[in-house]
Amino acid sequence: MKPRPRSLVLQALCAASLMLSATASGAWTDKTVKMIVPAPVGGTMDVVARIVAEQLATDIGRPVVVDNRPGAGGGIGVQALITAPADGNTIMMTASNVLTEIPHVMKTGFDPLKDVTPVTAIARGYLVLIGATNVPAKDVKSLIAWVKSNPGRVSFASYSTGTVSHYAGMILNQKSGLDMQHVPFAGSPPALQQIMGGHIPLMFDGMATSKPLAASGRIQVFGVAAKSRSPQMPDVPTMAEQGFPEMDYSNWIGVIVAAGVPAELLGRINGALVQAAGAAKVRERLVTSGFDMEPLTPPAELAASVRADFERNAASVREFKITLQ
Repeated sequence: MKPRPRSLVLQALCAASLMLSATASGAWTDKTVKMIVPAPVGGTMDVVARIVAEQLATDIGRPVVVDNRPGAGGGIGVQALITAPADGNTIMMTASNVLTEIPHVMKTGFDPLKDVTPVTAIARGYLVLIGATNVPAKDVKSLIAWVKSNPGRVSFASYSTGTVSHYAGMILNQKSGLDMQHVPFAGSPPALQQIMGGHIPLMFDGMATSKPLAASGRIQVFGVAAKSRSPQMPDVPTMAEQGFPEMDYSNWIGVIVAAGVPAELLGRINGALVQAAGAAKVRERLVTSGFDMEPLTPPAELAASVRADFERNAASVREFKITLQ
């Protein structure tokens, strides 16, 4: 048998070395990992993705590239995920509403209960009712009075039809007898631009994206859509305190994969993500950015919670007659 060329031997040794380092570092692959985000740069999901991706790349010794695919309420991003090879090299950082809310009012082209598998939840973001600085109200009661005094002339933005941002605005409309018009955008950042510019007066937005704008005086905050006050905004009353106990909206942000990813590989991806999300500097950056840390949940339990939220939101869609606009 002929001796193998030295270059081939070296290549083989390098490949073996890479595989060993991947195993030692907790990596599940020896390739670049693509982390899809079904939202624009700067949005809630994108913020979490970039914080986690940086630590994950360090931990596994492989590049982790964030790939923003906004549009269709997250459907474009999910389609990119489920049509990629189910080899674990493509994962998605998403908010749970992409799976549990949007499919009720939009044709997403995927089944959130069959086509994807939750891997782990990392953080939780809460919804806040915000307004342009030129809105002459300082709480929800005076805000409702102002909207009623301007019939047919007030609109609210959302970061896509079918999202919790849309749901909450429609519920506020119906519970308060308002006639605000819904104006959807492809993500939170473009909607916030309209709020800051005073072109659209109101919006329910994620706390993570609104918190720094409120701190700098570019928007105002009327209420937190949660059962109890948030340590992120302790001086802002909840919507429940102001007469809207049904306004309890939050979403977990975490990673999903295509349903075809094998269970053994799913477990390895989960382990690497749990390690990255548990790093002290990651936790600190997420909390500073306006998120609460989500308790670690095994994939099977997370999938069960997705189904429960999906069914709860289906009931809300029927009760409040939320439709595509």
